[in-house]
Amino acid sequence: MLEHLDQLQTQGLAELAAVSSPDTLETWRLAYLAGSGKLKAAMGGFKDVPKDQKPAVGARMNQVKAALEAAFEEKKAAIAAGAAAHAERLDVTEPGFVTSQGLGKPHIITRVIDELAEVFGRMGFEVAEGPELEDDEHNFVKLNIPAGHPARDPIDNFYVDDPRTTERPRMIRSQTSTVQIRVMEAAVKAGGGRLTRPIKIVSPGRVYRPDTVDATHSFMFHQIEGLYLDRGVSMIDLKTTLLQFARAYFGDDAEIRLRPSFFPFTEPSAELDMKIRLREDQPARWIELGGCGMVDPAVLQLCGIDPEEWTGFAFGFGIERIAMGRYGIPDIRLLFENDLRFLHQV
Repeated sequence: MLEHLDQLQTQGLAELAAVSSPDTLETWRLAYLAGSGKLKAAMGGFKDVPKDQKPAVGARMNQVKAALEAAFEEKKAAIAAGAAAHAERLDVTEPGFVTSQGLGKPHIITRVIDELAEVFGRMGFEVAEGPELEDDEHNFVKLNIPAGHPARDPIDNFYVDDPRTTERPRMIRSQTSTVQIRVMEAAVKAGGGRLTRPIKIVSPGRVYRPDTVDATHSFMFHQIEGLYLDRGVSMIDLKTTLLQFARAYFGDDAEIRLRPSFFPFTEPSAELDMKIRLREDQPARWIELGGCGMVDPAVLQLCGIDPEEWTGFAFGFGIERIAMGRYGIPDIRLLFENDLRFLHQV
């Protein structure tokens, strides 16, 4: 048995010396150190060793095991060091050396928001922001949406508090119109209880509605809200603003139309449609971008603004739909699936 152990160590170390790659190293490990390897088989014969020889044989087995394991670890480290030495290295002192790092870019929604802010900025609109966690007063009451209105139904909103038991329930906002209410409140407060200067803002942001997800709808999406208050603002100013926006963003041949509609916070109200080609192999068709209209006098009064002195218009567009029209994206779900192939394309 002692001779066999000596031979096992000599042979194992010799074969290990010839190993030069991770694959052959693993083959050696399986042959000698694994549960079905030669060392384990030799140790299995320990039970047949005469009793008086067991101490010497046991000690020798431990020596052989330790020698093979130590040699294996040393060879493993040497192979790893050799691989690292031959790995590609970047010499930052070498002139003219360029390597691609695969730089990222802003998500398409972020880019469209920046583009919209820039277009409306050229028309004198400032960007305003507001909280996504809102209350019933700003999301409904001051937008002239009274108690019992269908728009307040829990099935159509994400309430944080139970609206049946809470006086002013909190909710995740269902529209960015809440921002225009906060802007008007702040302006009245700054003016000592009355509006003293015009307001011209856009407010992009996320909104939430429990819609069924399909090619054009999602339970979370983005809107951009616009508000312009001044003396003598009319529907003509609204239509001119929307037409100038469409042509500035989509091109001089952009086609829009206003369809009569109804919203509690605007009067008169309209839907804005634009002719958009979502796919090259399909003709352009009318796509609804959002609603608009003249700010209802009741909304102005609820915010402490005299509707006899001030008039204005408001609009709200779906940013995803604008992105789909601008970049020819046929399905809104592509914007949220994080598929790198799609993100690289846009």
